[in-house]
Amino acid sequence: MPCLKPGSKESPILALIGPTAVGKTALSLALAERIGAEIISADSRQVYKELSIGTDKPSPAALARVPHHFIGEIGLQEPFSAGAFAAQANIRIRSIMRRGCVPLVVGGSTLYLQALMHGLSNIPPAKTSARQALKVRLEQEGNRVLYAELQRIDPASANKLDPSKTQRLVRALEVYHQTGRTLSSYHQQHSPPPFQYEIKVLTMERTRLYERINRRVDHMLKAGLLDEVRGLKAQGYDSRLPALRTIGYQEAFAHLRGEISESEMTRLIRRNTRRYAKRQLTWFRRYDPQHWVDADAQDLPLLSRKHGAGA
Repeated sequence: MPCLKPGSKESPILALIGPTAVGKTALSLALAERIGAEIISADSRQVYKELSIGTDKPSPAALARVPHHFIGEIGLQEPFSAGAFAAQANIRIRSIMRRGCVPLVVGGSTLYLQALMHGLSNIPPAKTSARQALKVRLEQEGNRVLYAELQRIDPASANKLDPSKTQRLVRALEVYHQTGRTLSSYHQQHSPPPFQYEIKVLTMERTRLYERINRRVDHMLKAGLLDEVRGLKAQGYDSRLPALRTIGYQEAFAHLRGEISESEMTRLIRRNTRRYAKRQLTWFRRYDPQHWVDADAQDLPLLSRKHGAGA
């Protein structure tokens, strides 16, 4: 798709963000076509090649309509982080602008968005020995014990962290054990991002959002989520793999192990996805009300103002 209008290095980059199932994909496709944009996906699970149905990855038709970045690009066992995403995204944003196109950030993974739009903390890389020791403790003692420890040493980080996200829990503890400094102290001293962003948070009435989540879960199951997970098992992937510690996949693995029924799996996926959306909305509240946009209104002229065509 040819670019309709060159992007400006001085203009803030439009970021269309919001909770899961709010309608980011459909709106971002229409908006990208209107302004001649390439989409920078800020989704921490759609980046994996092997995960499609459970991540609600854009369809081949959608990917053909608009150029996308960070969709199905890395393998499940390849290391990837919010910091790596931000560094690579900044390179691609510069490339998009050099080609005379407009970058459009779309997603809801809060760690990815934090790293990209608000800058990176200068946290030392993890030592394998420290991480392995914490993983052994996690297996033996459980996440509740480790979370209680984090609450004692770094309550600021603990208050922002979901105890079930054990990868983040281990990371917060390993930073402290490795450096003697809390993760929150590093976050208070971070490098500013190279670009400015105009942030639009898509929102809708909570009951309607939860209904959309329930319908999405039903659609994923009908589309073959269990078959996708069976395929992952057949390829030797373990449910404890960090990339698979994801709503939808964890419950499906539990069902295939015979631990829960199919109806209970469905109930848990719905419930856990609603809880995830609630946590996302809590994070998005850092932005003032003027940044919030009614997802049902889909006001493309408003969103495209100052960004490419239609300005």
